[in-house]
Amino acid sequence: MKYAACPWRDMHERYGLWNSIYVRFRRWAEQGVWDAILATLVELGLTDDWQHMIDSTTVRGHVSVVGGKKGGGARAQAFGRSRGGFTCKVHARCDNQGRPLGFILTSGEASDYDAVDALMAIPVIKPKALLADKGHDGDAVRENLLMQGILPIIPPKINRREPIPCYFRRYRDRNRIGRIFGHPKQFRHVATRYDKTALSFASFLNLAAIRKWLSTLSTRPRSTITERSLEIYLAASANQ
Repeated sequence: MKYAACPWRDMHERYGLWNSIYVRFRRWAEQGVWDAILATLVELGLTDDWQHMIDSTTVRGHVSVVGGKKGGGARAQAFGRSRGGFTCKVHARCDNQGRPLGFILTSGEASDYDAVDALMAIPVIKPKALLADKGHDGDAVRENLLMQGILPIIPPKINRREPIPCYFRRYRDRNRIGRIFGHPKQFRHVATRYDKTALSFASFLNLAAIRKWLSTLSTRPRSTITERSLEIYLAASANQ
């Protein structure tokens, strides 16, 4: 599903009834199972707390998922209109090694600045510094980080009356969070949003992050680990 982004009805019959698999996927998403798996892997992986990074990317919604009124409307499901059309914005936080720690979904036209508090509220070890781009620059953000003992490494916006110095040599490490967006977007189900609800899309983002963590926690080939894990999950879903 994550690779091909095919409809649930087109899932191969060897995995069982497609409806049973979908119901189990949604049930686990509603119960927070995918969030718990990612949180456990983050804890086992001994997160690098030297510095964390935050950034965002825009994902365009497929024509089949827009316009629904259930669930509070499009905005309640993290959909909005921006220059790219009907889009969803994915905000992410990663550790110093570029491993994802969590995601926040907002509508496509939302500012990066608005998601900073939610990203910093992700329950992980507090870093010594936070790297972010100009879109996250703001006096309130800098003050909150400093009050928590976190050094903000954020380039100032050009419209600031009093420029704030930035440690640009250290800021160059921020390219690592750009890579965590490039890796999941190799999967069609993440590169384009095919899910009407924000919960389902966030669960697929967690699956992509889980795959990334599994590849760093084991010396076995990543393809063997992820494919085998997926087969075990689908087999269990079909039997229950």
